[in-house]
Amino acid sequence: MSEKILIKNARAIVTCDELDQVFYGADLLIDGPRIEKIGHGLPEQGAHVIDGTGKFVYPGLVNTHHHFFQTFVRNMMTIDYPNMSVPEWLDKIYPIFARIDGDVIYYSSLTAMADLLKHGCTCAFDHQYCYTRSTGKTPADRQFEAAEQLGIRYHMGRGTNTLPRELGSTIPEEMLETTDEFLKDCERIIEAYHDPAPFSMRQVVIAPCQPMNSYKETFVESVKLARDKGVHLHTHLGEGENEIMVERYGKRTLDWCREIGFVGPDVWIAHGWELQPEEYKVMGSTGTGVSHCPAPAVLGGFPILDMRAMQREGMLISLGCDGSATNDSSNLLDSLRMAYLMQAFHSKARGGSLSSYDLLKIATVNGAKTLGRTDLGSLEPGKGADLFMVGTEKLELAGAVHDPANLLARGGVTGPVDLTMVNGRVVFADGRLTGVDEERLAREGEAACTRVLRGQFKEYWTAN
Repeated sequence: MSEKILIKNARAIVTCDELDQVFYGADLLIDGPRIEKIGHGLPEQGAHVIDGTGKFVYPGLVNTHHHFFQTFVRNMMTIDYPNMSVPEWLDKIYPIFARIDGDVIYYSSLTAMADLLKHGCTCAFDHQYCYTRSTGKTPADRQFEAAEQLGIRYHMGRGTNTLPRELGSTIPEEMLETTDEFLKDCERIIEAYHDPAPFSMRQVVIAPCQPMNSYKETFVESVKLARDKGVHLHTHLGEGENEIMVERYGKRTLDWCREIGFVGPDVWIAHGWELQPEEYKVMGSTGTGVSHCPAPAVLGGFPILDMRAMQREGMLISLGCDGSATNDSSNLLDSLRMAYLMQAFHSKARGGSLSSYDLLKIATVNGAKTLGRTDLGSLEPGKGADLFMVGTEKLELAGAVHDPANLLARGGVTGPVDLTMVNGRVVFADGRLTGVDEERLAREGEAACTRVLRGQFKEYWTAN
């Protein structure tokens, strides 16, 4: 018999449902992994009661683009992304990536997932393309192990790079795979881990890293395999590669993807700041989504997405942190705040800005749609019990709590939340991850980082 949980007397429950309902002084009843009822004065019925007094309750955030392995190459002023060209950055960072082993994958993933959970993210996609001679084919297994330990809902993007540097890619030989071995491992992890059932805690996405760093056949065969297995597709697109693609293939990247079928409602791309207005129509008409990653766009000095124009063409936009090599953080609340401010920056020229609540729905409802999760994204009966709570009885929030729907991004609420629940289980509360020895994992992670990376690249960990 599943355990029932009753969140009692929440100050507000922001549902993000189709009616944009907000319930005040309300209760939320959870039965196992699903939400059973929202209302006032719900009977306890033997449920475990969580006191919601003074708390705002929100749907769990959904992260649609990240690179967990990069959390061990952050806060490095010797590889200072904002002050480097992309080729300069690639030449310095990829030799470090090429030395990553399975322990770094495991502990860096724990680090990123912990940061996400502490800041309200309950479902995370990671684009894992770091397959080295040291990792072998273990990254997916180590990441699913980490996700299960922390209790986060995890979508694993099995990435790859197949094109050698001498043919125009930016990838070291130690990080290359063949198309055949990539596809074989995709089939293995789909068979081992992919669960398409409602309230699934783990799924697999086929995600070749980017068109300019792989053979065309890698993408063609990825489409075939994904459609055969019923899984989603993902890649980087529209982030500065179009000049190379035009030179190589005589067409822009989106046209290249459309020609081979790498578009559709089961496909989404990362970044897209190089997309042109006429390409918004292609994205919208095919149902292809885009994950907006605010921090790397700002740190790299790249264009700010015109979200209103994209939405007018029917584009599905979601939110991602991106990897820590170009972000340094896995805090999706911080990304939410930054995305809102970026949209506001162009509000006069673009005829208005999205509201803070609009961005919240992008980070919840749209994120779930992007991953194909009809069971997530909002707080309503029948949906998965993924949520987070923010305490409002704090002096720094006085005068701002009259509008819970717009509070987060507009009010700059980016610190750790009070509670995070995934699939009906509390995984973070009272400043602690539940069920793990956080201090021990942090010590072990630091040791792995020093042993594998700092020890080999001492000069990069010395601040200027």
